[in-house]
Amino acid sequence: MKSKSLVSIDQYTKDDILRILGNAEKFEENPNRNLLEGKVAATLFFEPSTRTRLSFETAVNRLGGRVVGFQDASTTSSSKGETLKDTILMVSNYVDLIIMRHHLEGAAQYASEVTGVPVINAGDGAHQHPSQTMLDLYSIYKTQGTLENLNITMVGDLKYGRTVHSLINGLSHFHPTFHFVAPEELRMPEVYKLFCDKHGIRYYEHTDFSEEVINQSDILYMTRVQRERFTDLVEYEKVKNVYILRNKMLENSKDTLRVLHPLPRVNEIAYDVDENPKAYYIQQARNGLYARQAIICDVLGIPV
Repeated sequence: MKSKSLVSIDQYTKDDILRILGNAEKFEENPNRNLLEGKVAATLFFEPSTRTRLSFETAVNRLGGRVVGFQDASTTSSSKGETLKDTILMVSNYVDLIIMRHHLEGAAQYASEVTGVPVINAGDGAHQHPSQTMLDLYSIYKTQGTLENLNITMVGDLKYGRTVHSLINGLSHFHPTFHFVAPEELRMPEVYKLFCDKHGIRYYEHTDFSEEVINQSDILYMTRVQRERFTDLVEYEKVKNVYILRNKMLENSKDTLRVLHPLPRVNEIAYDVDENPKAYYIQQARNGLYARQAIICDVLGIPV
């Protein structure tokens, strides 16, 4: 890794990814270890979160550390006009680690530059979500037995979806083939397609969420259309229910197919999918605990 903070998934080499996935496996075997005894982590969530915040806080608690922070920026001095820099510098006086989610792209990078305390990016706007990528990679590895040469189909909000943007980067070391399924308004941004071109990664774009695409997939990665990213709610209403995965659509898919979703879902996965053994999104969320334990120890330089 290039620095002790984790701001972007591209800081991790292939070896880094495999090492951290190996450590996540160790934590899954035994998540309760006092490796953070005497350490305090701050969770600074300027944007709402359920799974990410709770899994990070649980990770710290199960490792014997303590957590301070906030889940609603309106209750902090930022609502009085305090700058992000001053907030970060103030919090840095009290803690050993900062875990931050922010609505502005680049906020985590900026935070890491103004403090000597390690920063973990828990999502910055539509940009990156590296810890989600690591739990996604761990979920893919657990279900497929490999990360190499897989067909990965990404569906829904590919324009604003920071989870899919990070996952493209994380999988780039493992020779994937991507299928991008999105309406024209939410297509994968050019910068990520250029990234694929540069790294010799095959990808195909679709506007039709067809069973043909589903049936050739190893991983079906569903995403919600994010209302909070739209300035025009008319545009949101037009695309919010454009793709809905129903159980019947999985009938002829590979036995080894697994359906992932970073959650929360709205309407994009019907509830009749939940009982299908190919549905893996609840287990995927559980894997976040182990992946985040591995990341925390890695940025703090604590051997596992």
